[in-house]
This record gives sequence, structure tokens and C-alpha cells, in this order.
Amino acid sequence: MEILNIQTERQSLKDVQVGKNVKIFNFVNAYGCSIGDNTKVGSFVEIQKGVIIGQNCKISSHSFICEGVHIADNVFIGHNVTFINDKFPRATNKDNTMQTEADWTCVETYIKEGASIGSSVTILCGITVGEKAIVGAGSVVTKDVPQKAVIAGNPARIIKYID
Repeated sequence: MEILNIQTERQSLKDVQVGKNVKIFNFVNAYGCSIGDNTKVGSFVEIQKGVIIGQNCKISSHSFICEGVHIADNVFIGHNVTFINDKFPRATNKDNTMQTEADWTCVETYIKEGASIGSSVTILCGITVGEKAIVGAGSVVTKDVPQKAVIAGNPARIIKYID
């Protein structure tokens, strides 16, 4: 993998490991992450440090992939998908000092191979979305998703399983 360290008016890529044939469109903010071969990242996506994105993935525009997210190979992430990595987010500590990285725990999330996440989905932290599972657009995922399950709603519930 190539390591990019570029910052322009249109795009910021700091210490990003990028595989072969990766396409990253304008206005992406990515830093300290890894993007696998043949993956496409749409415009206005943020990918934070420690994120791992596998090969042959499609990350659609306006998505937010925070620290602690692991995306396996062949995964589709729709437009405006939001991942969350903190169960109890706060701006300040009890003494009103601003929180730093030392004041919270990053909770990891796993999207397994071949899963598809629809547009405008929110995935809470600590979740595993199973292989080839499908998450319907607009869903809020609050618990693990079994492999090959189709889920939708708020909170998301299993609708059916696919072959």
C-alpha cells in the first residue's frame, strides 16, 4: 500500500495507506486510516484514524466513518451513513474542562464481508453487522446483525434472511 500525505484546497489525506486502483473523490477528509485495493470513496466523506476499509468497497458520499470502525472486503456503504464510537459522549468533564482522547473509550464496530448499508443509516458503537447482511435505508442499528439478515427501522429489526 502507498502512504499518502497530501493536503490541498479540495482534499485532505494525511498518513493514509491506500491500496491499488483506489478512487478517492473530491473533498474527502481521511487521516491515519487504511483503504484497500479497488475501493471507491465518494465526495464529502470523513475517515478517521485507525479505520480499516477492505478491498472492493464502495463508500458513498457524505458518510462519516469514525475511529474504531472496521469494514471488511466487498462492503457497500450508502450515502450519509454515520458511525458512532462513544456510548456516552460529552464535550466536557465534570469540572467543565474540555474532554480529550484520555477521557473517553472508543468502542469498535465491525462491518463484515459483503454487507450492504443503506443510505442515511446510523450505526451505534459496539455493533457487528454480519456477512452479506443488508441494512435498509434510514435505519438505526442498535444491536448486532446476523449474517444474511435484512433489517430495517428505528430501531432496526430483522425483516427476513437472504440466500
